[in-house]
Amino acid sequence: MVSLSPKPEDALKPAQQKPEIPRREQRNMCYEAKDAYYACLDAAGVLTPGTETDKSGCAELKRLYEERCQKSWVQYFNTRRVLAEEQREILASQRAQEQAYMKRNS
Repeated sequence: MVSLSPKPEDALKPAQQKPEIPRREQRNMCYEAKDAYYACLDAAGVLTPGTETDKSGCAELKRLYEERCQKSWVQYFNTRRVLAEEQREILASQRAQEQAYMKRNS
């Protein structure tokens, strides 16, 4: 008689397994790769990761960053980089408006 119940080892097939949580040294390697790549982008005057040209010299650093960090982390860090800059610009604009208002009303 053939058993239709799944075997315990079949419960989590490779496609369904949870990704391994990075260890401290893996996280540190990821952060170092991210910081080096972002420093290269800053030197090249590029804000949005992935939009740099081949001339920027950041291709190898990008490859290491994407290799050493989980895909979800890369997406998060890249989005956060752009949002942080937008927030700085908004804050600077608000401060300028406040200063102009204070000048007019003093």
